[in-house]
Amino acid sequence: MKNNILARILLSPFSVLYLGLISLRNLFYEMGILKAISFNIPVINVGNLTLGGTGKTPHIEHLIQMLSPYIDIATLSRGYKRKSKGFHWVSINDNAESKGDEPVQFKKKFPSIPVAVSESRNIGIPMILKQYPETKAILLDDAFQHRSVIPGLNILLTEYDNLFVDDFILPAGRLREPKSAYERADIIIISKSPYEISDEDRKNITSRIKPFPRQKLLFSKYDYKDPYYIFDRSITMKLDKTTRVILVSAIASVEYLLDYLDTVSEIENIIKYEDHHYFTDFEMEQFKKIYDNITTDNTVFLTTEKDATRLELHKDFLLKHAIPIFVLPVRVEFLDEDQKEFDEAVKQFLLSFKV
Repeated sequence: MKNNILARILLSPFSVLYLGLISLRNLFYEMGILKAISFNIPVINVGNLTLGGTGKTPHIEHLIQMLSPYIDIATLSRGYKRKSKGFHWVSINDNAESKGDEPVQFKKKFPSIPVAVSESRNIGIPMILKQYPETKAILLDDAFQHRSVIPGLNILLTEYDNLFVDDFILPAGRLREPKSAYERADIIIISKSPYEISDEDRKNITSRIKPFPRQKLLFSKYDYKDPYYIFDRSITMKLDKTTRVILVSAIASVEYLLDYLDTVSEIENIIKYEDHHYFTDFEMEQFKKIYDNITTDNTVFLTTEKDATRLELHKDFLLKHAIPIFVLPVRVEFLDEDQKEFDEAVKQFLLSFKV
């Protein structure tokens, strides 16, 4: 704790400078000096104020599952850490290195949905509409702080155990914008909530965030499914207390996942890397050494769906040495009556949208 406080004190001058630059940029957008574009199609953005870890990808997938049976939709991401530049379509044969881990995950899970990447959203959206003019809505991944496009529906995520109101501006904290930026949100979702939450907890969080009357404050959680083999989704397994798990993870936050795994398995080892880490050949050799030293039949490597897109870059090595890596799928669920409220808010946005 003392080290954290000292670090924040030392980094605070840089945070003040960063805050000044971001606040000036936002002021320029509010004054119209910097131009933001709106489109004659419903655009739904899912983003956050912090650096990763709030669950944007599962919530985008939730929207895809919710909307795709009824209307034609497409997703647009920047493709963080991809090697390609500019606008590109994502195919099921693409890999995380060329198009980014999250867009590749979207395409592999929903192959019929157009998935695109572009650093510039205001270039990417027209490109999508040119190729797929039948598109009725576009889902933007992680564009809350990118002000060049005005979304019709702005969804802001913040973690239950790491609320943005308790955070600090970069680099002293993880905030990419001042806390007041939450005012741009239409829906605020408290993600990674406990499986049950009391009315008192709801009221406490509501009083801390102070949503405006026009904003909806909702709570969501993760529902983890049976893990599947990384190279064959038809091969699944069930976790139980006899299963010894070696977790391989390169996501921003693993605490919520670890809490779940602790209830359904025995965690033998945690191999943790920074968010969006690309695994190296040396690390694959380390995995092999760990695997070769396993003495029980009920020990498995387990990873997340996002991490799996990057581990697949080493498919030949993993298959050659028969290293069994299983992937833990996750789906978003809303608490109590919040699912109805969320569905209704999205439905009303789409029905009332006017060109």
